[in-house]
Amino acid sequence: MTVDRVSTIEAKLNEAFQPVHLLVKDQSHLHAGHAGAKSGGGHFHVKIVSEAFVGCRPLQRHRMIFSALDSMMKTDIHALSIDASAPNEA
Repeated sequence: MTVDRVSTIEAKLNEAFQPVHLLVKDQSHLHAGHAGAKSGGGHFHVKIVSEAFVGCRPLQRHRMIFSALDSMMKTDIHALSIDASAPNEA
């Protein structure tokens, strides 16, 4: 199930941002016993580099990613750590 979630996150972010670099890590195992883990929501870290983030502030980038992952943020993702940058910043 975790691999499916990682693959789904990657697919959604690839489609939305055509990143030059994307890494999605499932960190749910680090939060075993956490309230979010009980409800089935996973903990993930995303490192993404995309032209789509040029000129955007960090909060705007996070909102863009949350929007791209829309329904997953309500069902599959309890916590999401984001490192988003433009290619000239990476």
